[in-house]
Amino acid sequence: MLNKKTWIAVVIVLLGLWLFLFLKKPRHSLHSSTATSGYPAAPQFSLAGLDGRTVALSDYRGKVVLLDFWATWCAPCQAEIPRFVEWQSRYGTKGLRVIGISMDDGPGPVRAFRDRFGIDYPVALGNLKVAEDYGGILGLPVNLVIDRNGRIAAKFTGATDLMRLEKQILSLLDASTGQ
Repeated sequence: MLNKKTWIAVVIVLLGLWLFLFLKKPRHSLHSSTATSGYPAAPQFSLAGLDGRTVALSDYRGKVVLLDFWATWCAPCQAEIPRFVEWQSRYGTKGLRVIGISMDDGPGPVRAFRDRFGIDYPVALGNLKVAEDYGGILGLPVNLVIDRNGRIAAKFTGATDLMRLEKQILSLLDASTGQ
């Protein structure tokens, strides 16, 4: 028979294991197919853009959105952004809109970075609320692909296989144009 201290230890270990497994579960099931019925709705936001205009997700309804959480000091972000600039140019006519959300502390370094990398898509300054709304942005970069109906189709965290990300975007662009 187990003594009282052993029982308490077993209960604590089991509770810890249960909490770990519960918290590790994804909050949303993010699929990579093009059917939209099972996708979670993308949280709406309205943020100050670097150009002084408001960047609101609702303004891009009907477009496929690549939402990029990044920072100027993030090396993988620096590697991805030139490709995102290229994609905006190449696929913009098909309905792609890239939106950058910088998690930097202020606009100065972000403006310099935007100019240096030729970012021609909207860039807004993120905050804790938008980060929490998107499931907690604990590391960078975080890229979300949002379909034309405003639903999250895929989420990519950390250094991403850009070919895989591009395929996800193209599948949504092609699905909505019937190609």
